[in-house]
Amino acid sequence: MGLTSNKVLALAIVLAVVFFVATVWLWPRLSRRSWRAVLGRVGLLLATQLALFASVGLAANKSFLFYGSWADLFGQEQELGVVVDHSAGAKDIKVVATQKPDVPGAGRPSVGGQIQKVVIAGEKSKIDSPAYVYLPPEYFQPRYAKSTFPASIVLTGYPGTAENLLKGLKYPKTAHQQVQAGKMRPMILVMMRPTVAPPRDTECVDIPGGPQTETFFAKDLPKAVSETYRVGKKPQNWGFIGNSTGGYCALKIAMHHPEQFSAGAGLSAYYKAAEDVTTGDLFHGNQKERDRANLLRSLDKLPPSKSSFLVTTSKQGEGNLKGTLAFISKVKAPARVSSITLDSGGHNFNTWNREIPPMLAWMSSRLSAS
Repeated sequence: MGLTSNKVLALAIVLAVVFFVATVWLWPRLSRRSWRAVLGRVGLLLATQLALFASVGLAANKSFLFYGSWADLFGQEQELGVVVDHSAGAKDIKVVATQKPDVPGAGRPSVGGQIQKVVIAGEKSKIDSPAYVYLPPEYFQPRYAKSTFPASIVLTGYPGTAENLLKGLKYPKTAHQQVQAGKMRPMILVMMRPTVAPPRDTECVDIPGGPQTETFFAKDLPKAVSETYRVGKKPQNWGFIGNSTGGYCALKIAMHHPEQFSAGAGLSAYYKAAEDVTTGDLFHGNQKERDRANLLRSLDKLPPSKSSFLVTTSKQGEGNLKGTLAFISKVKAPARVSSITLDSGGHNFNTWNREIPPMLAWMSSRLSAS
């Protein structure tokens, strides 16, 4: 029986009830002070508690789909995803600190690259937000001294931290390994959280009278990076990547700003802006803007573009399978869409770590340095 099946959840609930009833029924018999009675009481209490916690955990996992299978839960799912192409044919950045990526030879930037912690000041949005910028080893090598590099913005989910992209999802290390293996070209990564006005989840929307988050990511951030680092300013120089909320943002901004981004990749993305207590009123009654934030509706209305999109899901364990299939079906030429569909996987780091290597190779194939 699968981890997310109703039978497993029902069995856990039944066991919790059975152990509770057994504890109440047998407690008088176990009230003596013998070692057997004490062990009996301890055993019943532990069994009841474990069954109760298992029931709550299974119910929460079924609702939020953190893990898609038992193998996923225990970290045994290791097979990488496969990209399937569905196509028909004044510095605005202040460097705060630097650190070494977790790669061999990281003591020298020309060998292991460098991670810079920066603060990006939004000229138009008036938003200031911290970020980590990964510069590959080639950026510091003499033969590339006059070369520009492609760049991708990488967003985590809400309410995640940018550090998750370094430690949990290991973007710099994975990018370094993919380049060494000849599967992608060197790329600059700008790693951030989508929460630029914490604790509010702005869903990468320009909120009337509130944070202009879309303007920050679509306009201010690329401009600031291109003026600080050797990154081009053309659409083919820029990609957008994210998981969960960050995945929604990546697809949304790449879709609505093809003049800035030529590619967007959404890992476990959803396809319309969330509206709940964490977001507040995003649209102030403007139905046109609400529809614009619905990616499936936007695909029906937007003019043709040459954008490329990558979406990921799982046959078992992900809640976005239906939406992902709908997204794929709505992308029309000359735009291109690719996907990664795992047999099973949930809304968690283990799943995304299986998708990131092929996704980075795909992104590299869609971007250019010049």
